[in-house]
Amino acid sequence: MEYNTQREQLKITDYGRNVAKMIAYAKTLADREERNKMAHTIIDTMALVNPKVKERTDYRHILWDHLMIMANFELDVDCPYPVTREETDLLKPHPLTYSDNKIHYRHYGRALEDMIKAVAEMPEGEEKSVLAEQIAHTMKRQYLQWNRDSVDDNLIREQLSELSEGRITLPENFQFRDSKIYIDAMAAVTAKKESSAKKKKKKKK
Repeated sequence: MEYNTQREQLKITDYGRNVAKMIAYAKTLADREERNKMAHTIIDTMALVNPKVKERTDYRHILWDHLMIMANFELDVDCPYPVTREETDLLKPHPLTYSDNKIHYRHYGRALEDMIKAVAEMPEGEEKSVLAEQIAHTMKRQYLQWNRDSVDDNLIREQLSELSEGRITLPENFQFRDSKIYIDAMAAVTAKKESSAKKKKKKKK
């Protein structure tokens, strides 16, 4: 029996042990044409094993780079891309940028808070009032996604005023809809998405 602790450590774990074995076998092939065919087969297998790599426009180039790294640059084949030996650069993750701006209420999200700021800067008038009411309904819907047990309409009013720095106020006669209406609407949207996803799966089959 072969144990993982007894095996050679994988240079790139994303493709698994079987791909590593395919590469080792390709290196033993004496005929160059056979090695080339095997290399292309390995590339196709790598794409199947790690489908996320296909999200990159240059994913074929990335796969060939990874193939060469896993082969310790000892696989003599006709690579369609320039072979680089800067292994550390190829494997270095892309830096992620994070926003320093804090979200006041996570259940509303950044997009809604940005929308509130944009509407707050609008001149007073019918357009601003209509948008303010739409935002209020959206806030209650978002709040219910976070906590369906209890929601206070007055709290939504207060938080809208807070997030807009007092520049958006709802008229006294404004009425929020009953919570069940928001919940039913969200359920309908979810059901529609699930139905659409099932149809797409059937088409693929």
